[in-house]
Amino acid sequence: MLRAGDVIRVAFPRSPALDLTQQIRRDGKINLYLVGEVVAAGLAPAELEARLVADYANEIVSHEVRVTVVSSAFAVFVTGAVLRPGKINAERTLTAFDAIMEAGGFDLTRADTRSVRIIRQEEGRALTYTFDAKAVLDGRAGAPFHLQPFDTIFVPERFTWF
Repeated sequence: MLRAGDVIRVAFPRSPALDLTQQIRRDGKINLYLVGEVVAAGLAPAELEARLVADYANEIVSHEVRVTVVSSAFAVFVTGAVLRPGKINAERTLTAFDAIMEAGGFDLTRADTRSVRIIRQEEGRALTYTFDAKAVLDGRAGAPFHLQPFDTIFVPERFTWF
């Protein structure tokens, strides 16, 4: 499946003037000559090819379009009680725990590992998911929490009484 942040090459074998390489925007769309904006995220490359053949039916002689993924890197952000907060560039499927480890791991003197929050933009709204990283550290974790492009992971600080 294609997703926001992927760089794709769209090739028209018999109309090379239309060929282009473009990154799928955060809204999941690409902008193409003659047809304008097209939703690419969420489609397999073959599905996008079929859609483009239909969109360009009156514009190209040969009904051939090739879509290839040039790179599939995406960014996520880690902040809060980690050793190196910031942007993580992922070139593979990434879990919340993986991203925290890429950020240097938890600052164990202050991190609340039981209530790590993942903030994700979906359909124009910010949704928050809670992840119990302590369960992973203790070896009793369930299914991993897979990240999507531009997710933000927030590791809150523990509340302590003095």
